[in-house]
Amino acid sequence: MVKIVDDRKIVVTKSAAGQVHAFSAVCTHSGCTVKGVEAGSILCVCHGSQFNPVTGAVVQGPAQTPLATIPVQVRNGIVDFA
Repeated sequence: MVKIVDDRKIVVTKSAAGQVHAFSAVCTHSGCTVKGVEAGSILCVCHGSQFNPVTGAVVQGPAQTPLATIPVQVRNGIVDFA
């Protein structure tokens, strides 16, 4: 599962184990908004950077810095950003 919260520029992912993760949806390479998960990575279509959907780490450049982690909690099935 992946959801991009456009008004806050946050990308939310859910792992196969059910863990929810949130990151800045702004690519650290040139500031484009990532477009979602493709082939197991968060993808920025501007220049092809890919990020791990669980950690935000760079999987493939040109980005060299991971996506910023956004604190998140799930309460009664609702995602809440800290």
